[in-house]
Amino acid sequence: MDKAEAKGIKSVIAASSVGTMIEWYDFYIFGSLAPIIATKFSPQDNPTAALLSTLATFAAGFVVRPFGALFFGRLGDIVGRKYTFMMTLLLMGGATFMIGCVPSYEKIGFLAPLIVLILRLLQGLALGGEYGGAATYVAEHSPDDERGFWTSWIQTTATLGLFVSLIVIMLTKKSMDDVTFKDWGWRIPFWVSIFMVGISYLIRQKMSESPLFAKAKAEGKTSTNPIKESFGHRLNFKYVLLALLGATMGQGVIWYTGHYYAMNFLKTDCKVDSFMVEEIMTWAFVFGTPFFVVFGWLSDKIGRKRIMLAGMLIAIFSYFSIYKAMYNTATNINRTEVVEKATSVDTKAPDKKNPLDTIITTTIHKEFTDGTVYDETIKTTVLADKTLKAPMPKKDASNKLPSDAYWKLIFLVFIQVLFVTMVYGPIAAFLVEMFPVKIRYTSMSLPYHIGNGVFGGLMPAVAAYLTITAKGTGTTPLNPDWYLQGIWYPIIIASICFLIGLFYIDGSDNRIDD
Repeated sequence: MDKAEAKGIKSVIAASSVGTMIEWYDFYIFGSLAPIIATKFSPQDNPTAALLSTLATFAAGFVVRPFGALFFGRLGDIVGRKYTFMMTLLLMGGATFMIGCVPSYEKIGFLAPLIVLILRLLQGLALGGEYGGAATYVAEHSPDDERGFWTSWIQTTATLGLFVSLIVIMLTKKSMDDVTFKDWGWRIPFWVSIFMVGISYLIRQKMSESPLFAKAKAEGKTSTNPIKESFGHRLNFKYVLLALLGATMGQGVIWYTGHYYAMNFLKTDCKVDSFMVEEIMTWAFVFGTPFFVVFGWLSDKIGRKRIMLAGMLIAIFSYFSIYKAMYNTATNINRTEVVEKATSVDTKAPDKKNPLDTIITTTIHKEFTDGTVYDETIKTTVLADKTLKAPMPKKDASNKLPSDAYWKLIFLVFIQVLFVTMVYGPIAAFLVEMFPVKIRYTSMSLPYHIGNGVFGGLMPAVAAYLTITAKGTGTTPLNPDWYLQGIWYPIIIASICFLIGLFYIDGSDNRIDD
């Protein structure tokens, strides 16, 4: 590649990546703020049900992504790559901004969660069309022997979008007190999106069409019915199924385990301070993101399949150890009280200093998140005028972590991000190389978004359900590993994907100019 070509591909990468990163930012701020959103758009008589409902709404945006892949993929194969992901950018940005404007459940009742669900579905449709367009566009500008390297920059955008969402949320939190943020400040990250989308739109306007698609269109070789050709043709449909069951399904669950499940696990099961969790995730992303490009580059040298399957295999055999270490690291220090089982009151003899005063001894049975149960005795002197001599003591709990535990958690999350980079870095080049130009956008988008949107997107909700169910089967001492049950979901899905990919995908062809 000469200097002029290198400069051209860098411009393509920059224009594509900025827009795609912003769309991921839009999509992920909802998940990052799920615990707060649960308090705003759901009835609060059952907080657990409200959180599960919010996670289900979060997952709905993923489930609908395959439909966006079909709609916009067809459009991209008929009209063009550039035009299509200009549309998806505006749809995503508008839906994100509107989520920040929806009145709370207290003001409009069940209309609030319904409107949020509709907007979330629009986000999912938009993202279903965005990724395939960006990945195809960059891949069709790239040389055969460098495609993994150049498309891996697109692969960084999902992590960068989540990274930017956490940064914006943290900066917003720092600019106001906690009460204000929970009241209305959480809406600011949604509003900020509209400015970023506007900038990205102006950048994308200056882009030219993919050279391979432009050539095919000029020669009259584009498809008139890409959906039929993608899924009605037996051989091509076989490749669609292999792409899904042997690559994207496992890649999707590993991505969401390392990003969203790790974050929710630290917040909900380990009871680590929310702001500190966002810091931990941010540092893990900072250290891990460059490895998308490293493994994308390496896939040009030794093959896409080997790296992706290695990432799945290592994750399968290490997840239980990693999450056990995370839980022990957090809960051995951060022993937050979760249960106050019973209270008994025994009135003692009057205080000698004033026979009219009374000393009340209260025994409280408490339980920590690590299963430790203890009794706490509190003595309170009630004066004759019915006032308390001293306030009741505060809970003996802290959600702050010392430095060694803090950095250990960063390392444990970083390891999971490393797994993500192995399976996700080469995936765009891998998928693009499986399908011909005239149906590429449609054919690669559907398995990608089913694998990530359905199997991956359901990860937070399914894992949370498994964990809550396991915890409810008995007291913590009788069920000490309840917090690990959610990990079974990605392990099972990734194991199936690994076996199919190992035996049925060769991954040897890397030419796309057909």
